[in-house]
Amino acid sequence: MTPKLFAPGIVSTEAHLESAVMFSPDMKELTFTRQGGEYKKTELFAMQYQNNHWSKPTILPVDDINAYRERFKPSLLEIKSQEPFKDIPIIGFTVSSSGTIYFYVLDFNDGSGHMSYSRFVNGKYETPQKMNESINSSGKYIAHPFVSPDESYILWDAEKEGEATPDIFISFRQPDGSWGPAIDLGNQINTPAYEQHVNVTPDGKYLFFWRGDRKVKEDGSSYFIGSPYWVDAKIIETLRPQ
Repeated sequence: MTPKLFAPGIVSTEAHLESAVMFSPDMKELTFTRQGGEYKKTELFAMQYQNNHWSKPTILPVDDINAYRERFKPSLLEIKSQEPFKDIPIIGFTVSSSGTIYFYVLDFNDGSGHMSYSRFVNGKYETPQKMNESINSSGKYIAHPFVSPDESYILWDAEKEGEATPDIFISFRQPDGSWGPAIDLGNQINTPAYEQHVNVTPDGKYLFFWRGDRKVKEDGSSYFIGSPYWVDAKIIETLRPQ
């Protein structure tokens, strides 16, 4: 129930910046990104579970990345190509098992934006609706949603008013179908550093997120350090209102 650095020395390293981990639906593959050190640009790494052990991380060729990701969920380009999303500047999204898409738009200049959703009904997506103020008033830079397959909860990150680093929040579906208040995941997960890119593994057992920080060089430029962390997904139930 206490977050731990994920796979230190294998996935999480001191010499690089690694992103949050994503697992395939069958839990037999995982991906993460790495940059820094010998990697001058961000590279997507993959690992496979074979013969009762995980393979070493290997870089996915650029030409294979889109095809690889599309095996597990629609691509952003595919979503944007469909009505009624064509004129919406979607940055990222998450999809429930029923096909409902939860997505966010964001102005990186001032952190304004919102989260919306669109249900898949009778073979087509409905007109997107903004989510309620419980979620859209949780702070600036509202981003990176993850909805549970059954849509009983949704996770995301945002910067609280007056703070300069994002924290992770959760909202639970209420009996009347509305979304409940934004709940801070607490100081076990949220710290003065950056906490972002939350997701729960397809088997529902583990919650993954990215934790990092911004460092400033002598010349005034900045860079990020950070790694993926994981914790038992049971931590979600400790936050569910009784």
